[in-house]
Amino acid sequence: MALGHSGPLYILAFDHRGSYSKGVFGIEGTPSGADLDRVADGKKLIWEGFSKAVDVGADPANGVLVDEQFGGDVARAARSSGVTFAMPTEKSGQNEFDFEYGDDFTAHIEEFDPSFSKVLVRYNPDGDQEMNKRQAERLARLSSWLHDNDRKFLFELLVPAEPEQLEQAGGDKHTYDVEVRPDLVVRTIAECQAAGIEADVWKIEGLDKREDCVRVSEQARADGRDGVACVVLGRGADSDAVANWLRVGADVPGYIGFAVGRTIWMDALKGWMADELSRDEAANKIAANYSFMVETFTSARDG
Repeated sequence: MALGHSGPLYILAFDHRGSYSKGVFGIEGTPSGADLDRVADGKKLIWEGFSKAVDVGADPANGVLVDEQFGGDVARAARSSGVTFAMPTEKSGQNEFDFEYGDDFTAHIEEFDPSFSKVLVRYNPDGDQEMNKRQAERLARLSSWLHDNDRKFLFELLVPAEPEQLEQAGGDKHTYDVEVRPDLVVRTIAECQAAGIEADVWKIEGLDKREDCVRVSEQARADGRDGVACVVLGRGADSDAVANWLRVGADVPGYIGFAVGRTIWMDALKGWMADELSRDEAANKIAANYSFMVETFTSARDG
């Protein structure tokens, strides 16, 4: 199977686990019983919103990112309906990447057979070198197994600021994002590639300058990796900020879409939980928000 992904990709992401059960439902620890049913039902509601959007404007680029822990039924529904879907392999809420199911990660991938296996990785090339090395070894193992078994790899990269980098940016997080982080993203992708980590699609934090998107895409596609692509992640930012990131990257060769989550579904889900929205109203709101992101990206790309 050739490295990379052809065609656009518009992913509704709701693979959140710890932050989802605690931050949205207020549940400490691992949900069980009625709490587990309620948390899982929230995932089904988000899926219903996605399905409404697809019904209005079906596109083979539509896809979801959903977890096994709370969204196993959704993943099965996506597979049975032929929808592109990704599933996470990482432990939730950890600063250092490790496998959710340890050495059994392959069995879980084979059971659900996702279109993409996804990782979320916090990696700063100027950060903890021993931790970076440990993460790279695990990620290279996953990358090799996936490609040896004709499977696709979606790599969500976060580059948190080191204290001295934030100081370099005058202590301002936005300045770090605009002036410091882009170079670190390019360096991180290069380090991962050198370590034998071959992503088919890189899920990249939004960038404010088109030239930075170009540099990131060029590194992702370096040395003959011509099919490798990038998508924009939402980072829980407000709709205007995410829409801006989509417009910035939309016409850059190699940028093929987005993987956005909380920006699309959080308000609707909370409204439903508070009985301010009916289930159908909440699903409609999610559908409208998702469709807005698709339209924003495609209009900027084509225009």
